[in-house]
Amino acid sequence: MTIKLIIDCDTGSDDAVAIMVGALHPALQLVGITTVNGNVPLENTTDNSLRVIDAIGCSVPVHAGCPRPLVRDDFPIPRRVLNAGQDEGFHKLRLDLPDPTSTASGQNAVQVLIEHYLGDEGPETVLVAVGPLTNIAAALTAEPRLAARIPQLVIMGGARGWGNVSATAEFNFWVDPEAAATVLSAGIRDVLIVPLDATHDAPLSRAHCDAFEAIGTPGAVSTALMIRQRIDTYPGSDHGTLDAAPVHDALAVAALVRPDVITEWVDAAVTVETGGLHSVGAMVVDDRGRSTMATNARVALRADSEIFADVLAEAFRS
Repeated sequence: MTIKLIIDCDTGSDDAVAIMVGALHPALQLVGITTVNGNVPLENTTDNSLRVIDAIGCSVPVHAGCPRPLVRDDFPIPRRVLNAGQDEGFHKLRLDLPDPTSTASGQNAVQVLIEHYLGDEGPETVLVAVGPLTNIAAALTAEPRLAARIPQLVIMGGARGWGNVSATAEFNFWVDPEAAATVLSAGIRDVLIVPLDATHDAPLSRAHCDAFEAIGTPGAVSTALMIRQRIDTYPGSDHGTLDAAPVHDALAVAALVRPDVITEWVDAAVTVETGGLHSVGAMVVDDRGRSTMATNARVALRADSEIFADVLAEAFRS
């Protein structure tokens, strides 16, 4: 049996790989893409998602969602300040793929999520969130019944050990901490969080890129190009002296196909800091029962890069 999924994303390069795996792997059936403001503005995340599905020759509906965070007018540090001195920030506004011929559906992503999960297919469709959680929080706020209708939520976000946008916070949770806190408190019964701890433990290398390129399909060649760009430009890589880089969002999709790609995890009560001056967006993981919160998520801590690469290769060969 194939696993149906919707990917909610802010498409930069790692989201693009996640979409390709979701659309191409024989064990998966990607039934929709919802886009959100994040890595780049909403119009670009939507355009990039269309570029990806056109590049691999797949027909998947794309629905544009929230252009700003749930409560805030902008990021905790506004995008123009965060990316000052950079043309685009780490992620390119437009992926290096041909201009899309497909167009977005015209239906708002939040309404699409509500209608899908209240419909007949809802209880059999995994929701994979690899961007800020704004769309999902908005849907749950408008229709709380969704929490009981989503069979599994896989989130790429957060960090237990370190942050990538501040000392404590990972980008997706930091962009919209109120949305992340809303989603994690909604009562969804099966939540897997794939944070930076796990994604940095399973980076993909130039050798993996060579193997993908040798497969020769559009998805494989595009992925090899994007991962090489990540290796060359990833913050802290010293301009490419490292041989590998994390491909965060694709790991969350790979975990659906091969749960054993996650090699260590904890069950915990998880929330997100929304008010801290130095810790806004930080993921708070209580796996020792120190808080009054009930356990609400499984948090991945370690992962296997070779299993991860195998899942991608399986998708591209198909």
